Amino acid sequence: MKTSIAKKILMALSGFFLLLFLLQHVTINSLSICSKDAFNSVSHFMGTNPIVQFVLQPILAFGVIFHLAMGLYLEGQNRKARAVKYQKINSAANASWMSRNMAITGIMILLFLGLHFYDFWFPELKVKFIEGDMTGLAANGEFRYWEELHHKFTDPIRTGLYSLAFVFLSLHLMHGFQSAFQSVGFRHNRYTPVIKKLGILYAVLVPLGFIVIALYHYGTQL
Repeated sequence: MKTSIAKKILMALSGFFLLLFLLQHVTINSLSICSKDAFNSVSHFMGTNPIVQFVLQPILAFGVIFHLAMGLYLEGQNRKARAVKYQKINSAANASWMSRNMAITGIMILLFLGLHFYDFWFPELKVKFIEGDMTGLAANGEFRYWEELHHKFTDPIRTGLYSLAFVFLSLHLMHGFQSAFQSVGFRHNRYTPVIKKLGILYAVLVPLGFIVIALYHYGTQL
């Protein structure tokens, strides 16, 4: 029992870390709409800063893998612990759709991460650590970051897949945000309703921000 509680707490802590990362990530990406130069400057700093590259980035990669793996493990343990599955007639009364399908939305997010790594992370590692180019400059002598992001959303299918992935992320966060606070024991009649409202705002606004960014880059190329 104590082991199970400890795993849920670790799951929640990794969730908090990823919530902060998502907020930081959407903030930086939103600069691509506001200012090309600002986005390039911040992206170059993040892409060449040794603390970000060799400390925070490995921690982020571990956090993502740990969170998804632990989530699937806990979901499997919960299913085994139930003597019978939820009856369809009572499923809505027992829990929300989001809470009953966290594993499904998590798997969809995992599939999206595969596409995201293929589009952005792997090419970035190739340029910096295989080709040895740490300048961040394109052939025209300007920073390449904005153009690379912009170019990824020329395809309507790829843009649609990105947008759909963030819909699943929103559904995942609808339950995951407040669940993380509950797992660490943060429950109070006064604060719990506020946390639920903040969770809904976060779950809607952050994924929506990513969708708006993708649609902006696609729409400006039509």
